[in-house]
Amino acid sequence: MPIQIINGDLIVMKTDAIVNAANTSLTMGGGVCGSIFRAAGIEAMTKACQALKSCPTGQAVITPGFNLAARYVIHTVGPVWRGGQNREPELLAACYQNSLQLILDHGGQSIAFPLISAGVYGYPKLQALSVAQKAIHDFLVSLNSSAKIEEELTVFLVLR
Repeated sequence: MPIQIINGDLIVMKTDAIVNAANTSLTMGGGVCGSIFRAAGIEAMTKACQALKSCPTGQAVITPGFNLAARYVIHTVGPVWRGGQNREPELLAACYQNSLQLILDHGGQSIAFPLISAGVYGYPKLQALSVAQKAIHDFLVSLNSSAKIEEELTVFLVLR
């Protein structure tokens, strides 16, 4: 299956979409989110996100990539780590699955993810990586009846 884990910079990925580890208000934050807003163009990305208003945890929304190499930015809100007993793995998996579905819905064939929730949201990195790999794998397997889509969708996990 076309899942690649790479060490690199998400901002420069030449994919159909990169994924922003967003906050629920879709405002510019720090970390990955701040880097994406700056590289895309703060004013344009802020305006596009304001039009969407918000995004609940586990869901995903899409904007243009503006000045990025990627055509789109998919904004998804990961869970804040609270010990793992508050649906964190389920919500984190939903971030990946909803983002993957969104890029397919927009005709994309490649997507690059950061390790969602593993920064300021405090999700333990190895657990976050395990959830990401399983969610992506399960999504691609669910497309098994449409082998053409599965072969064309390339997924990158970009770690730093």
